[in-house]
Amino acid sequence: MFQTRLFQFLLVLLISISTISYAQNKLLSKVEITKLTEKSAEYRKAANFEKSLMIARISLHNAIAIKNDSLIATSYNLIALNYYELSENDKAILYYNKGLIFANKIASNKLKDRINNNLGNIYCFNKKQINIGINYYKKSLAYSAKRADSTSIIRTKLNITWAYFDIGSFKEGFPYLEFINTYHSKFGNEDTVVPLNLLNGMYFGNVGKNEKANSYFLIAIQFGKKGNDKENLSYAYQEYSKFLFKKGEYKKAYEYLTLFNSITEELYNREKLKKANVIGNNLELDEYKRKIDAIEFEKNVQSQSLKQSKIILALFIIGLIILLLLFYSLFKNNNFKKKINNELIIANEKLRISKEKAEEASQLKTQFVSTISHELRTPLYGVIGITNMLLDEHKELKGSPHLSSLKFSARYLLSLVNDILQINKIEENRIVLENLTFNVADEINSIVNSLSFIAQNHNNKIAITIDPNIPEFLIGDKLRLSQILMNLISNALKFTNNGEVLISANLIKVNKKAHFIEFKIKDNGIGIASADQDKIFEKFVQVGKKDNDYQGTGLGLAIVKRLLELFKSEISVESKVGEGTIFKFTIVFDYDPNRTNEIINNIKVDLSSSQIFKILVVEDNKINQTVTKKIIHNNNCSCTLVDDGFQAIEILNKDTFDIILMDINMPLINGFETTRKIRLNGINIPIIALTAFAKDEITEEAISAGMNDIIIKPFEPAKLFQVINDQINKSRKINLS
Repeated sequence: MFQTRLFQFLLVLLISISTISYAQNKLLSKVEITKLTEKSAEYRKAANFEKSLMIARISLHNAIAIKNDSLIATSYNLIALNYYELSENDKAILYYNKGLIFANKIASNKLKDRINNNLGNIYCFNKKQINIGINYYKKSLAYSAKRADSTSIIRTKLNITWAYFDIGSFKEGFPYLEFINTYHSKFGNEDTVVPLNLLNGMYFGNVGKNEKANSYFLIAIQFGKKGNDKENLSYAYQEYSKFLFKKGEYKKAYEYLTLFNSITEELYNREKLKKANVIGNNLELDEYKRKIDAIEFEKNVQSQSLKQSKIILALFIIGLIILLLLFYSLFKNNNFKKKINNELIIANEKLRISKEKAEEASQLKTQFVSTISHELRTPLYGVIGITNMLLDEHKELKGSPHLSSLKFSARYLLSLVNDILQINKIEENRIVLENLTFNVADEINSIVNSLSFIAQNHNNKIAITIDPNIPEFLIGDKLRLSQILMNLISNALKFTNNGEVLISANLIKVNKKAHFIEFKIKDNGIGIASADQDKIFEKFVQVGKKDNDYQGTGLGLAIVKRLLELFKSEISVESKVGEGTIFKFTIVFDYDPNRTNEIINNIKVDLSSSQIFKILVVEDNKINQTVTKKIIHNNNCSCTLVDDGFQAIEILNKDTFDIILMDINMPLINGFETTRKIRLNGINIPIIALTAFAKDEITEEAISAGMNDIIIKPFEPAKLFQVINDQINKSRKINLS
């Protein structure tokens, strides 16, 4: 092995020393060549074949020089397109095939699609060999499908339709025309408008629907006059003339035939063709020269190889001697390597064990967080529920500071649990951003309204500035955006007294559908010391806690930073102690009116909020039973309580219910197993999981067990009854069908 490497090294060294360098003219860059191909395409479309061929010749020369297969294929395709327009069919096919050779060397399917489509055109319309042409079209469609290019599919199917119609096979071409008519508004473009209307005119003229045919022809001519596509306009004149002649309107037919001849003469006048032919001859000379250069290069290589062989032989002998000297050294090193390898094996085994322990610790951490959150949420559901019940039933206690403190403490503890779960999910990459439609101003105003009590407690004013250039509806994850803004605005209000908090959203950049929105939260509160500004985004850090007793988990800004990382964004902070703080970040949202309407139309609207339902609650915790029953009765529904899954199965054999609210973590038999047994008994009543577990932890098992939805405790009663109404309505629709 070592001998082979040394021999290769000596050979490369010899070739490097003996290589003669030749001065070369400065070559164009890839970007410059690409611009040339675009310019050539523009001239071809304007029927200036001379300039188009001249520029394509330059781009081909430079593309070959820099060995860029994609640009070589593009240049050959442009040359072939010019020959196609000049009716030089054999030359066009020759250059198309040259382009296809280089297109097949690259991974992209776009060029292969385009060249196969062009070959289909020349065989169908110029060579009149439709079977060969259709085969090329089908290859083009296959490449379009691979890259999901609907516009390209429309273009190729339009060509197939035209090919069949051109030979009078309207029956074979009609299915393709139907497809284009269906999807053109969504995937077509201005280049295909004239041909599409022209083809509709040809079809309806063939089937005797002359009024429709006449309308389509006139639309094709109208669009052709507006655009710069004289070639398709000339075809529209020609086919309309044929249609009028068939109807017996000979005078009008002659007028449109004259228009066709006029455009054709403009596109293909003799002087243009003569000049283009000169450039074409130069292109062919270039091809011959490249072949001669390749032969000369091969001869030079062989000559150099013969001269170098003697030197190589001498160097080989020298190398062999060196190898023999090195062999002994390698032999000694081999023993040393064995010793090192044994040590590495031992070290790798230790690393493997450490990795397994780390993974086990991570799994235990996840399990611990999940268990703790469940065990905390269950009693919190009872505390919050009982507090609400006391406030509802005893109006005289509404101003009680004790009950208010109890409710605040419970919600604060729930916020802490949610923050810990949130940071844990982000760190384990279990959060995926959603795409929902929303209004930036509405979201900010909603957040400000929900935080008004904090503003009042600290005697702060809130000012909101929304850039009017921001579209009314954007698409993105509004929930994560709200979490970010909620944390930043609440912090600004907590750390400011008798001051002002400014919230602004500005459109700073637009790139197609992507809208870059910069959010800024500014306060004139206590500020953050420079030494602490890097710490505030760390978990459980509470800067200023010693001097000021501000409540918080120390997770808010850590969650903000990690959520912004999901948006591929960063947050910046500017602050001075005693003067205030500014937080800034930018998020990219999409603006797409069509997609926005689609999302809005798919939103389910509950139209049945006042119905009386019969509800079975399966819950083992007595306090939670009391709270859930009270919520159900407050919404004018009947409630039946059972303590475990076996009782639920027993009562379902005797009575019927509109819906079942099922706890998950119960003794004797859990909620999943209870649901499975209910479904096995043929009972299709909707079942909603009412649980303190995080939703993403149980979703898969809940669905497989046969549950219809999941509500996490504690919950808002309105949210519960929205889901209840939705599931009951779904069930009734299924039963009716």
